[in-house]
Amino acid sequence: MAHHEQICGFTPYTQSIHRVEGTTVFMAPTDQGDRLVVIGGALGFVGEREHREDKECLVAPLSHENAQRLRQVFPFTAPRPGLPGGCSMGVGDRLGVATAGHLRVFKRYPQVFPVLAQQSIRELNLTQRSYEEVLDCATFAVFKAGYQGGFGADGDHLKKPEEIEYALRCGYSMITLDCSEHIRGDAADLDHDALAARYQPDPELEAIYLNREIAIAPGITLTFDRDSFMRTVLIYGEAIGFMRDIYARYVEGKPVDFEISIDETMTPTTPLQHYFVANELVRHGVHFASLAPRFCGEFQKGIDYIGDVEQFSRELAVHDAIAKKFGYKVSVHSGSDKFKVFPAVGELTDGVFHIKTAGTNWLEAVRLVAMKDPAFYRELHAFALNSFPEATTYYHVTTDLGRIPEVHTLSDEQLPELMNHNDARQLLHITYGLILTAKDEHGNRALRDRLYALLDRYADDYAALLDKHIGHHLELLFSSK
Repeated sequence: MAHHEQICGFTPYTQSIHRVEGTTVFMAPTDQGDRLVVIGGALGFVGEREHREDKECLVAPLSHENAQRLRQVFPFTAPRPGLPGGCSMGVGDRLGVATAGHLRVFKRYPQVFPVLAQQSIRELNLTQRSYEEVLDCATFAVFKAGYQGGFGADGDHLKKPEEIEYALRCGYSMITLDCSEHIRGDAADLDHDALAARYQPDPELEAIYLNREIAIAPGITLTFDRDSFMRTVLIYGEAIGFMRDIYARYVEGKPVDFEISIDETMTPTTPLQHYFVANELVRHGVHFASLAPRFCGEFQKGIDYIGDVEQFSRELAVHDAIAKKFGYKVSVHSGSDKFKVFPAVGELTDGVFHIKTAGTNWLEAVRLVAMKDPAFYRELHAFALNSFPEATTYYHVTTDLGRIPEVHTLSDEQLPELMNHNDARQLLHITYGLILTAKDEHGNRALRDRLYALLDRYADDYAALLDKHIGHHLELLFSSK
């Protein structure tokens, strides 16, 4: 981050210098870490008053109160809706220090709307952070970088009304509704008699869907026979009621991007099922920006796509046609590192899609540890191996610990390469919460504190790793352009 010439004895970050109402506001490093500096009127910021070079200065900590005020004084530091119409990308930042690197990428790709603050309740619990903290970190980073392209904040994979209320209360501009607890996936494998026994006849719905050719796009038509219709109603009927209720209570009439997530299930979403969900929502006046189906193959955390790329491409083309018919876009969840399918996603959607990444940014932090402090990496690796069984209760992975090289057999120079090894990646990927919250015999979070100290010391190196890694995602996503 470039520095400016000195102002009142401070050396501001160049891009952070802003003037409003005759007052200069910038961010600068101090002995106590980065601070907001306000020269002129205080503008409502809270901090210590100092007299420097015949000027009154306010030196303000990067507190929640000052983040709230920053969003009021400089609206570009507040999240806003931005999913409709083009490409958007969520980059969950579990550590709160990745935004500088992410912004390097998005400055190169101005056609992509970034969702910089993106976290699920599960991630908040595992990292012991709050929605306030997640958004404040993004706000300060946006101000520091002088980024005025706009960004979103996503309450990701929310399942309960109180979770949605919390995210909206904090000013989040996007709600991703996780409907998995209302999707009855067990109906996917029922035979005709079992389906008929469980299905409650609905003449109105049957008249809309049953045995009709439904035109989606040129060359794409869908038809429900009785079994596929009954199966779809049984799997998704309750979930659609849940979506409608949440929309009416929390989203309707508000400036919020609404995403429907039906991907957290074991069985893929067929095009027929996708169409039924979308048509029922639209028929009942529910407006949403994006929908995440459960695609064929496997989108496991932190590693490349597992499955038939040609089948994925064929099915994605139909999913995208359904989305375009209704005016929303397809969302790809667990999108980190799915390099095999990125060209197809970009091309088949005409560059209109949403994609979510999160854990891959944490893994680049782990890569940095391996590069800069090999002994510390060895500690993290050993801790992760011990913690892995507990971590698998939170995440579905097919990691084989036996395929991971024994770290004592590797030189320091070989350690960063572990972050290119699928099983090692998943080992470190899913144990992040246990690493960040582990306490030593004195009750201190020693691993977390050491990690943050390293990331602070090598902030530019971390930003460069993220720039390269997330940049590679976008290079492939736009490779057909």
